[in-house]
Amino acid sequence: MALLLIVAAAPPLATAESLCESCELQVGIGDTYHFWGSTGGVVVPITLNWSDSRYEVGLFRVSRRQILYDAHYPNGRLMADPYWGMSLSRRWRVFTRGPVRGFFGFGLAAKTESDQLSITRLDFASQFGVRFPLPGNRVIGELTFRHWSNGGIRLPNHGQDFVTLTFRVNSGLFGVDSADRVALNGVADFKGQNSDDADTGNLP
Repeated sequence: MALLLIVAAAPPLATAESLCESCELQVGIGDTYHFWGSTGGVVVPITLNWSDSRYEVGLFRVSRRQILYDAHYPNGRLMADPYWGMSLSRRWRVFTRGPVRGFFGFGLAAKTESDQLSITRLDFASQFGVRFPLPGNRVIGELTFRHWSNGGIRLPNHGQDFVTLTFRVNSGLFGVDSADRVALNGVADFKGQNSDDADTGNLP
């Protein structure tokens, strides 16, 4: 919440003063699941990607206990308490359908608690998602399915599964939209830019 307040209150910066021209800050909401059944863990994601979305670092707060209900545990089994997690991933584009981009990512994740989902606090992180513009091409969203696990190195290792829906925050601190870039003569310069690439970002 403190980060969101700082971003909202910070004055827009000029392009030359941006901390990272290609960086994109995203915030949103998410949910945990296991075998496609919700386990009730609400996720608050804050992600930063750069280099045309090729790289991503994310901070995640799982704010509720995760309880699994199935045939073996009809009354519910506690899988994980609330915790903080962080991941760093390399991402690749896997398909393009008009303005929609599909991507796959792989990297490392760390969390503050060990639990039934993963006994280790340092895990592998994989993700698969789609990147899309909202009407008007002013807001970019990402729907991402994520999986953290240690690959069976130590047990128990059910794996942390969660989905996040995030949207770009145009704060001026990290990059500036192409439509907001102003040439030295004060006139917006769109020469040589591809609107799809500028709005949706390029994954390799």
